Amino acid sequence: MKNLTRLTLLCGALSAPVFAQNAQSTLKPLPETKEQRDKRMDWFRDSRFGLFIHWGVYAVPAGEWNGNKSYGEWFMEETKMPVSQYEKFADQFNPTKFNAEEWVKLAKDAGMKYIVITSKHHDGFGIFKSQLTDWDIERTPFKRDPLKELAAACQKEGIKLCFYHSIMDWHHPDWGTRRAWHDKATGTPDMDRYTAYMKGQLKELLTNYGPIGIMWFDGEWESPWTNARGLDVYNYVRSLQPNIIINNRVGKGRSGMQGMDKGEGVGDYGTPEQEIPPTGFGPGVDWESCMTMNNHWGYNKHDNNWKSTQTLVRNLIDCASKGGNYLLNVGPTAEGLIPGPSVERLREIGSWMKGNKEAIYETTASPFKKLNWGRATKKSDGKNTTLYLHVWNWPTDGKLIVPGLKNAPRFTYLMDSKTKLNATQDESGVTIDVPKQAPNAISSTVVLVVSGAPMVEEQILTQNADGTLQLSPVEAIAHGQIQVEQKESGKDNLGFWLRAEDYVEWNFKASRPGKYEVSAEVAAPEVTSLDLVLGQQKVRATIPQTGDYARFQKVTLGTIEITAPGNATLQLKTAGNWKPINLRALNFKPLP
Repeated sequence: MKNLTRLTLLCGALSAPVFAQNAQSTLKPLPETKEQRDKRMDWFRDSRFGLFIHWGVYAVPAGEWNGNKSYGEWFMEETKMPVSQYEKFADQFNPTKFNAEEWVKLAKDAGMKYIVITSKHHDGFGIFKSQLTDWDIERTPFKRDPLKELAAACQKEGIKLCFYHSIMDWHHPDWGTRRAWHDKATGTPDMDRYTAYMKGQLKELLTNYGPIGIMWFDGEWESPWTNARGLDVYNYVRSLQPNIIINNRVGKGRSGMQGMDKGEGVGDYGTPEQEIPPTGFGPGVDWESCMTMNNHWGYNKHDNNWKSTQTLVRNLIDCASKGGNYLLNVGPTAEGLIPGPSVERLREIGSWMKGNKEAIYETTASPFKKLNWGRATKKSDGKNTTLYLHVWNWPTDGKLIVPGLKNAPRFTYLMDSKTKLNATQDESGVTIDVPKQAPNAISSTVVLVVSGAPMVEEQILTQNADGTLQLSPVEAIAHGQIQVEQKESGKDNLGFWLRAEDYVEWNFKASRPGKYEVSAEVAAPEVTSLDLVLGQQKVRATIPQTGDYARFQKVTLGTIEITAPGNATLQLKTAGNWKPINLRALNFKPLP
């Protein structure tokens, strides 16, 4: 009976607009005015915070196979396990402890506004009931449809349900780059036939579960998928649900993990992965950083490298301050449970959000390029602007300086207690008198209301009177995947410096010509090299092995000469056989 229904649905998918190789040049996005697009995107821009769920039969081995304990959702590909053997995990997938209402309530209490769950990951397994394949939830002992239950729970709690759906499919015999270890496929792969199958599953997802907020595609990077196929699928999905939002991974425009379109792209927003951009992308550019709580997306029972609640909250703030969303992942077990450390962190995030959600929801990007003490978000009503100052490094002298702000303050207060604060203004900006003790160790919010749109004069770093200068991580302009890692100790560092092409730079005002010793605290598992570049000068520095990424050591990088006063840019670039490092502030010390 299922085979007959499968054929009927597949024909239904084929009766919709079908991709044709000879019609690529005629494909265009569905017409839409700016007003219509803004209306469609409004809820996404206002939400700022969502829950990502990676769940499938790869949770059965729980990250371990033949002594290797590092696997996750890429288990099938990384082990090169024959399809016939991998399929047996479905016989063991029986998540009897799954409770959709508990999952949705956990997300809602954490302050999340939407949930994105893997309807199908790259292994091709559907976590829903599909009439187009036997490789779905009905193959398991569980039988129930988790997406149906999640849809009901989301509707009850007012949460937007969204689906992740992989374009790449290691299991399907028609995916163009069929793996050598696919032991059940015969004949030649046919991408048109595969695309019709994928559209059939998309039709099921978009007609059987009510309104869907986002169709979150992935796995588009392999050669069988083209931008034209992506545009065709984009139009098809929106023909089924016109108000749905579709990420940019439906096409081929994504620039690696940075997630933004490098050229002609398809989709409604960008998707940085495991990184937060150093700055936002300006008005009118929508984006969302998806990130894990530990090192894996799918469940790995050995992965206990959990980020702290403080880091997770500050990641959310960081995204919002740059005009983006934060999609935070959990990987449930094969039993259907969200791991305890994830639950604990989500509850702690919810506790912080309870008193600070006003400073996250419906906010727009910060008017400040850099704030040494934290981040800012804002709201404007046309007459006044409310600035939410997220203070991570609380001023011990009781003076919070908002640099370069030219608007006169109307009033200011602490968000948690509503305690009114005194604010004064001078040529350097606004100074707010705050208590000596931070109200919240994770992030304290000071609310500052000013008249009109914020006017900010950029503040540039300047040498101290004695010539010394400190260039901190938060003041760095990072290029590539390098990120500022906010540490509970307050000793932040530049991390995720994994690629040789990435680099950092600082702009500052030189006021005292002379020669300077430049030093930094560096953590390096292996010996490597850096180039200091200032104008025409290039100085090669050797970075010694310190042991690991958390063991910092003071290293003299070299001598740089400031030849004349004025604006200057110092760059740090990789050199030689580059090895990843973590790096804290640079320090200039004048030489005799």
